[in-house]
Amino acid sequence: MSEEDGEGGSPRGRTGDGAAVREPGAVETPREPGAETPRGPGLVETVSEPGTIETPHEPGATKPPHAPGPVEAPRGPAPVEAPHGPGPVKAPRGPGPVGAPRGPGPVDALRGRSVPVVIVGAGPVGVTTALLLARYGVRSVVLERHRDVYPLPRAVATDDEVCRILQAVGVYESFAAVSRPARGLRLLDAGHDVIAEFRRTERGAHGFAQTRMFDQPVLERLLRDALTDRREAELWGGVEVVSVQEEEGGSRVRFHDAAGRAGEVRASYVLACDGAGSPLREACGIGFEDLRFEESWTVLDVRTPAAVRTWEGVDQVCDPRRPATFMRIGEDRYRWEFRLGADEDPDEAGVRALVAPWVEPAPGEEFEVLRTARYTFRARLAERWRHGRVFLLGDAAHQTPPFVGQGLCAGMRDAANLSWKLARVLGGGADERLLDTYESERRPHARKLILAAVATGWAMTGGQDRAAALRRAAVGAVCRVPGVTRLAGNGLAPPLRRGVLSAGRLGGRFCPQPGMRDGTFDDVLGPSFALVSGAPALTPALRPLAAALGARLVPAHGLGDGGALAAWLRAGGADAVLVRPDRVVLDAVPRGGREFTGIAGWAPLLRTGRAARTDVDARAPSPAEPFSLIH
Repeated sequence: MSEEDGEGGSPRGRTGDGAAVREPGAVETPREPGAETPRGPGLVETVSEPGTIETPHEPGATKPPHAPGPVEAPRGPAPVEAPHGPGPVKAPRGPGPVGAPRGPGPVDALRGRSVPVVIVGAGPVGVTTALLLARYGVRSVVLERHRDVYPLPRAVATDDEVCRILQAVGVYESFAAVSRPARGLRLLDAGHDVIAEFRRTERGAHGFAQTRMFDQPVLERLLRDALTDRREAELWGGVEVVSVQEEEGGSRVRFHDAAGRAGEVRASYVLACDGAGSPLREACGIGFEDLRFEESWTVLDVRTPAAVRTWEGVDQVCDPRRPATFMRIGEDRYRWEFRLGADEDPDEAGVRALVAPWVEPAPGEEFEVLRTARYTFRARLAERWRHGRVFLLGDAAHQTPPFVGQGLCAGMRDAANLSWKLARVLGGGADERLLDTYESERRPHARKLILAAVATGWAMTGGQDRAAALRRAAVGAVCRVPGVTRLAGNGLAPPLRRGVLSAGRLGGRFCPQPGMRDGTFDDVLGPSFALVSGAPALTPALRPLAAALGARLVPAHGLGDGGALAAWLRAGGADAVLVRPDRVVLDAVPRGGREFTGIAGWAPLLRTGRAARTDVDARAPSPAEPFSLIH
């Protein structure tokens, strides 16, 4: 399930950064692929205005880390290689392109402006982050070096947790119409006999099919269409960020438009959603933790009406001589991935030979290869995810082999986790230290899923010696134990580990979204915090706490969910739970208890008494103003 800029795979010859023109104190990057990159200072700098004092990045803390000294401009990979293979290449079907905002260009439109957040990169992670921030009333500007959505397929799978995020930003219904559920994952041996089968259900705990297959360009257009309807956000294409300079109270983001004109915009925070080759990450001097997986694979995207042998899920062929992955994406769209030798570059006959175990088109039958591309699958994590006011999200922060389909999912989780915390700090008076919990929560979680993908890849490609054969036999034996594959298929993503924002027995787990007679449960929860109670009445201490957080009061009874939520609370030994805006349980009141168990840790972070910022959209419900739609 390979993804370019979304699944840890770097396409051979595709650059991860873009063109730029140097200005004082900025990195110059090549305007044309393959051009020489001059040496220069880093893309991100920390500067002080004359006569000013730098503001610490958190109350009572030392000053934010400075960018390292002069940094050589990151060199991009080799020049872009055009997709190749038999048959013509056609653009994927989907909604029409989304243009830049009407009126003046970015240089004039952004001159002299300050916004709470600048997002660098308008892939699915960057645009989703902008949509979530808009939902919380926070304005943002998205700067993207490409003029339009990259037209070829990359990410192809997502899970029910991400579908819930798409629901939050208002695009799930449209997404469901252009995607399809998948049955799950099968491990096959070299003869394509089933070693193990991991079923995925059509309704998981989040309320959606646990796996859906889709076409990334179509999803990106849906997200961009949604963004055009939000006045809190604007997207500018054909814009190359050349430097980010930290100043007292914010950052100055300098850029060039497609005509080479220089512009700038000030921001409180800058989010690097600029892909695996992130120039912002490199300029911040952030290296990688190498999780020791790197392999070159060839991806084939095909459209054909021919009869293809598929079980309507994902096949992983565990053959060290020719490991492969296969899945159906759409009505007549399919993807194969093969680990080929460095000297193997299949022509039309070679492609047909590779896919013959699944499909053998009759002579003259249409068999259109949309793309062949060689990717290097890697497993690595950025050593840190924050540099002063710059945060890393998506492939800029983590890259994973594609074998469990979690690359794009991990980036979308980054967006959900960081966006509400930024909104709370910018508009709700929260302590700025709240933002440090983004990395402490997301990095260990991403690491676990990357290691799961590495383990799956190891099972597929783990050598040809006798020990490898014994290992694969052991996998098959374990998977035949009753209930093992069912439990493994319940969901790949683990809960967040216990921490200051995930306290109590249920802390770090998602509040489920059960089916309801009318509407959805997330509509009931709303965009802020929610206090979900299974007890007949709240204790006197809980009501003022809910009011201070702006939390909705949601009883677990009478929801039209068949008692599912009340049963979940009972099973977790809780009378009530406090649910974060990203639907993760912050804390729980144990059965018969009077208050939340971890309140001493999280209350100071969420409410500090500082005045709310005025650059957050006044139309959004303020977390300081309690509201309740359910009593």
